[in-house]
Amino acid sequence: MSHHEGTGLRPIAEVANDLKIDAEHVEPYGRDKAKVRLEALHRAEESRPRGRLILVSAITPTPAGEGKTTTSIGLAQGLHRIGKRAALALRQPSMGPVFGRKGGATGGGASRVEPSNTINLQFTGDFHAITAAHNLLAAAIDNRLHFRDLELDPTRVLWKRSLDMNDRALRNIIIGLGGHSQGVPRESGFDITAASEIMAILCLADSPADLRSRIDRILIGYSADGQPVRAGAVGVTGSMAAILSEAILPNLVQTTEGTPAFIHGGPFANIAHGCNSILATRMALAMADYAVTEAGFAFDLGGEKFFDLKCRVAVLNPAAVVIVATIRALKMHGGVGLDVLKEADPGAVDRGLENLAAHLDSAAHFGKPTVVAINRFGTDTPEELEVVHAYCTSRGVPCATADVFGAGGRGAVELAEKVVAAASAPETPLKPLYPLDWAPERKIDQIARVMYGADGVSILPAASAKLRKAARLGYGELPICMAKTQDSLSDNPKLRGRPRGFTLTVRDVEIAAGAGFLVALTGDIVRMPGLPQRPAAERIDVDADGRIIGLA
Repeated sequence: MSHHEGTGLRPIAEVANDLKIDAEHVEPYGRDKAKVRLEALHRAEESRPRGRLILVSAITPTPAGEGKTTTSIGLAQGLHRIGKRAALALRQPSMGPVFGRKGGATGGGASRVEPSNTINLQFTGDFHAITAAHNLLAAAIDNRLHFRDLELDPTRVLWKRSLDMNDRALRNIIIGLGGHSQGVPRESGFDITAASEIMAILCLADSPADLRSRIDRILIGYSADGQPVRAGAVGVTGSMAAILSEAILPNLVQTTEGTPAFIHGGPFANIAHGCNSILATRMALAMADYAVTEAGFAFDLGGEKFFDLKCRVAVLNPAAVVIVATIRALKMHGGVGLDVLKEADPGAVDRGLENLAAHLDSAAHFGKPTVVAINRFGTDTPEELEVVHAYCTSRGVPCATADVFGAGGRGAVELAEKVVAAASAPETPLKPLYPLDWAPERKIDQIARVMYGADGVSILPAASAKLRKAARLGYGELPICMAKTQDSLSDNPKLRGRPRGFTLTVRDVEIAAGAGFLVALTGDIVRMPGLPQRPAAERIDVDADGRIIGLA
């Protein structure tokens, strides 16, 4: 692969050529982005061995995030710097957070995926296609209710509508008002597109045929006598598959330094499974020697789901795990107070490092070599960085400080070298956290105890009844997708560090039959976020030359 540095982007055909993708399998969207046909994936998988998969996760983040995407991009660029053939497989940002609290999510500084503004907004239209397919099914359901030609109880419809925007006013609504000609009045609501089951299905499907069959299996509600009704019965799943026929193809772009990047799919990790598409990850693995991917939020959410959901379905086996930490997050958890520690007790354990310790312990359960990456900020002091390095040394965990925002791949050379060394260890079998034949309650308890440090689980009566129903309908052997706050290891967002002595409370359960998992909901997690008082949308504009400003 050719090395490129600076702000000028290479033609996307050149990036595709680096990956040895035939021109006939590249569908350009302008000069700087393209979709890649699945024939290119099949050809690459047949012609060369798979690369090594590197999973990037993090400690429990601050509200602004810890730069996991920026570090992933910097790491891939660092791998290029040391002569390794690398590619990225990342999620596409949702416009909800882009216009909400977090702003853009394409990395930052000298470690970005480009064209960042386009990727943060409509990109190649995948999110719009997912939204349209979701809403076609919703419209068809209400049409069937209007004409009364489907055995579906209007009060037991599970399928809502979808929108790729934060809008709390749409969480719970009443539709069909205005007389019989307007439809059947009933309660409903909107989920953000990143939380749509169609998003999860697109990201977990391994082919167009698999996508279609998963859509058919979606549980949309129940008949009056309690029998399940699936999307296939509504008659529009072929049209939904048609809407998604381009969206299922991975998108190819590049980093600031020209490293190839597949950006595809974007489920949240606190309310969904938090990983980019299986097809994009397989493309990166098939076409590069190192495929760098990330899973949303911290290891307790994205990391666990990556192993127990995505890897299980796609038969993936990461060669190494990177845990991103920042001094500011460790401070938020009550740590890196050198002066306080020295005065109080020279042997005291830094409370912030307890959060890092929890995620290292969690990663250890999956048996993969782990590296800590400190995403460096300009405010970090050498003394603070040394606290983290010393702790990692005491645990025998490799650690590297990475200046990926300021220096790009050059700032991630040491990290790249340590990741290559870790990934060179003999391969170990994939070891999920639980077997699928365990009862759902036992799986939830295992996740809560091992990943979160809970003393146990309290499943509220309504949730317990839904778990029993799921088992009765044949869904008991599905894996679990936990819906939990990203702000704490526990289900209480105010508990920092490494909470102890708490019980995880499961208040509700959803059956995502098409995606192939049960969603266990805890705390106040909602599937349609709201905007903060001063959203990022208030900072974004277009200048006199038509350039978007304020989106970073």
